[in-house]
Amino acid sequence: MVNIFSNFLQRFLNRLFKKKKQIKLGLYGPPNSGKTTLANKICEDWLGEEMGTVSNISHETREIQIKEQITITNDRGRKLTFNLVDTPGIATKIDYEDFLKVGMKEKEAKKRAKEATKGVIDSIKWLDNMDAVVVVLDSTKEPYSQVNITIIGNLQARKIPVLVVGNKVDLKSSDLDKVQDAFPQYKVLGISAKFGKNIDQFYKELFKITR
Repeated sequence: MVNIFSNFLQRFLNRLFKKKKQIKLGLYGPPNSGKTTLANKICEDWLGEEMGTVSNISHETREIQIKEQITITNDRGRKLTFNLVDTPGIATKIDYEDFLKVGMKEKEAKKRAKEATKGVIDSIKWLDNMDAVVVVLDSTKEPYSQVNITIIGNLQARKIPVLVVGNKVDLKSSDLDKVQDAFPQYKVLGISAKFGKNIDQFYKELFKITR
């Protein structure tokens, strides 16, 4: 009887103090698709602070950025807590000469190209740690690119739950249908991370891919 009680008590304590898994939600996509803008919107809405710096120059985010313990709530009162991982933009080729064209000195351009290349490698490595991924695409650009195919291919190989968002729907050149046609295996949600358009629907979709 004592042994039975002891075993029951141990199981109860294990359940009581068992550490909950920290859900890692990754933001992936090509450079300048709006990943950090979306990360900032999420953090502003639920933490009251920004996550990173946004720039029109490619590869502003060159290191993995993490904001822990973000808790969002849906209209039913259900809560979802996750660690948000903003990753450097994925690119198949990074040339320092591209940074020269935007006014950088050669030394600075080469340094940024080197950091950006490392950032891409780190982004791919971090996929193995992700529980779910939001692929952020610029809906004004051609979606069926080598970069996007590489991202989607890596996600499919790892069987990671995915939400594809077509960002920048506030712009006239946005073409959400084109994004959906390029990746019919996923639901595509149109948003404007900058202006918050469809952001409530975006939060609802996060509950679906993380359950």
